[in-house]
Amino acid sequence: MTIASDQSGAGGEKLSATSKKMLALRDEVFAEWEKRVRAAVAQASGLGQPILIDTLPAFYDNLAQSVTPSYPRINAVNTTTIATEHGGGRARLTNFDPKAIILEYQLLRASLLDVLNARRVALDDTELQVVNASIESAIRESVSAYVFTVTALREQFIAALMHDLRSPLGAASLAAQAIARVPDGPKVKAMAEIIIRNHSRIDEMLHHLLDTIVFQGGGRLRLDLGRFNLLELVQDVREQIEQSHPGRVWVSGEPVDVTWSREEVKRALENLAANALKYGDADTPIALKVDCIGGRAMLSVHNHGKPIAAEDIEDIFQFYQRARAAAKDKTEGWGIGLSFVRAVAESHGGSITVDSSLERGTTFLIDMPIDARPFQDAPTLG
Repeated sequence: MTIASDQSGAGGEKLSATSKKMLALRDEVFAEWEKRVRAAVAQASGLGQPILIDTLPAFYDNLAQSVTPSYPRINAVNTTTIATEHGGGRARLTNFDPKAIILEYQLLRASLLDVLNARRVALDDTELQVVNASIESAIRESVSAYVFTVTALREQFIAALMHDLRSPLGAASLAAQAIARVPDGPKVKAMAEIIIRNHSRIDEMLHHLLDTIVFQGGGRLRLDLGRFNLLELVQDVREQIEQSHPGRVWVSGEPVDVTWSREEVKRALENLAANALKYGDADTPIALKVDCIGGRAMLSVHNHGKPIAAEDIEDIFQFYQRARAAAKDKTEGWGIGLSFVRAVAESHGGSITVDSSLERGTTFLIDMPIDARPFQDAPTLG
């Protein structure tokens, strides 16, 4: 079983012996990694396993694919958002800083190499170069995403603060105006006029600040969390799609009970499936898959067809943005729907990853803790 961000199955049966051994040793590598991270990274203390491992198992499987020379993947992060989502998750859900992110990736590389060595699995020079390049690229992208997310959350906080300030300032202004109308002498009136004048200055400054902050409102979704079987939900969506697109949807995976908001997750899956049908090759099916590892459940939607352009893949989930290709073709989509999917994932303490290339097709991967109740109040980008 592979939980890579690519769920096309492209060349999966042709993975090299080293790749297959890496996949077989995944649990052992992460057991060693978790032990080292908890010992070396202070911010990892107290984190539950689902949040600690985050998207790293999928990154690991990407890495395993990458060491097969014939596999259509240059390294573990090429044409995928797997590393940026990890950095964003660290900013939203943990106290990690950039140094901690760098260290956890370095420890993952050390754990991998030590386990492989103990199991007498030798990497040649080319395979080792792929491992190193993947780790270095993941560090750069994760840290960049971390910084972006921290900045965005700070802007959201400032904007919310500005909105909150305007209300009491408005009340103060009304009170000052009332004082000005009371005939209690020129001194009271002069003080009231000072209050009114300064309030106007503050209000103007706040208004200007709000206009210049990139603030999109939104916020986290209100979730109605309940326990349900994720594979059954996926089957429900497949049956719904089959009515208008017979034979176009394949479903696979294992039954897993999750504590999520069923309606929001269903809507998110419907959005992703609709996009897969719209942008995928008309003569190939789309694949819906459920996986489970380390206290997390992964829901993927894959389609073959024209990939998302590399220049669009980093910001495809941003507020109301559409891929340049879709805009050029005047095709509706890639906008509010994907923003909603991201909001669903983040509101459950998870993330949404996209992996897209001509050879592998396009996979959207929702990756969330099986039990989302502890993460209902985690911040989101909105």
